[in-house]
Amino acid sequence: MKDYIRVIGGGLAGCEAAYQIAKRGIKVKLYEMKPSVFSPAHSNSNLAEIVCSNSFKSNSVTNACGLLKEELRRLDSLLIKCADRTAVPAGQALAVDREKFSELVTNEIEKLENIEIIREEFFKDIKDDCITIIATGPLTSKKMEKQILKITGEDKLYFYDAAAPIVEKNSINMNIGFYGDRYGKEGDSSYINLPFTKEEYQKFYNELINAEVVNLHNFEKKEIFEGCMPIEVMAKRGEDTIRFGPLKPVGFTDPRTNNMPYAIVQLRQDNESGTLYNLVGFQTNLKFGEQKRVFSMIPGLEKAEFVKYGVMHRNTYINSPILLNSTFNLKNNPSIFFAGQITGVEGYVESIASGLSAGINATRIYKRDNLEIFPDETVIRSIIKIYIFT
Repeated sequence: MKDYIRVIGGGLAGCEAAYQIAKRGIKVKLYEMKPSVFSPAHSNSNLAEIVCSNSFKSNSVTNACGLLKEELRRLDSLLIKCADRTAVPAGQALAVDREKFSELVTNEIEKLENIEIIREEFFKDIKDDCITIIATGPLTSKKMEKQILKITGEDKLYFYDAAAPIVEKNSINMNIGFYGDRYGKEGDSSYINLPFTKEEYQKFYNELINAEVVNLHNFEKKEIFEGCMPIEVMAKRGEDTIRFGPLKPVGFTDPRTNNMPYAIVQLRQDNESGTLYNLVGFQTNLKFGEQKRVFSMIPGLEKAEFVKYGVMHRNTYINSPILLNSTFNLKNNPSIFFAGQITGVEGYVESIASGLSAGINATRIYKRDNLEIFPDETVIRSIIKIYIFT
């Protein structure tokens, strides 16, 4: 057995796993294919780059995800500490400046003597002579996919989801947009709200459902993640579908009319300086030109400057309930672990939790110790039960 643990993938789960191993005195070889190879959705060379929303969801301990964050804080999660240090205003949610977050994680990982970062795409045979954590994420490379197919015996490893566009704040018309709390709920006023009249909404809706999308090809199989569905796909389910989803107006009063808007779009701060905002719930597969045209019909975004357009990308995952133990290692090869969204867990925080669990248990196998089984009362154990035991 090698005198180190190999972690493949420098995303959220991979970095958390590497940290948990290194802090326990074991050497780590962390493989990250950037900047030699970039996925279709990644754009910078830092570790732990987040490409979809910048929100880590609720921070309240009365919420399941907020309670999970608190568990991770008490377990010394590096990634949650970095998220706390790069937080931006987002009401009761924990949202981050995505650039500063990934930069901080990279700096913290680089400082650890036990971690060697290898900037190359890993595509060698994965053998039993080295404990390995595969945390290549939803944007796993084709070469790595072949390795995963080989060691799992699976024949299908993907679905599709999408990311939302980002605009410059100074291009938002604040004569229309307003800060405000849903139901006057304290702590939510950091979002910019853009209200629709019925007539404005209907014009926007008609253009949205008829706008040109990127060539679908395999998307026609409808292998789309329901939790991150393109806004245009959701809209085609019915004229009021998005008004009862991401554009729901309940709990708001348009200060111009003192009435509840017919629909409302919310924008969330995307960087620490507050110069960039993302369109909440507006994951999309529209062509870039169509995004500019259609989303500029949203009241207040008539002259919006888009710094990043939404994209749809293929996500890789494995059949965890069939393949994995509750400790995130393969049933047929306990020295190989999987962590992160490739296991099917949904969300940044859940990915971090899986990386923490895999890192701790890879360490225990290395030391020939008993594996860590989290108590049933913890949220971490609940995640395992939901995504691996079902």
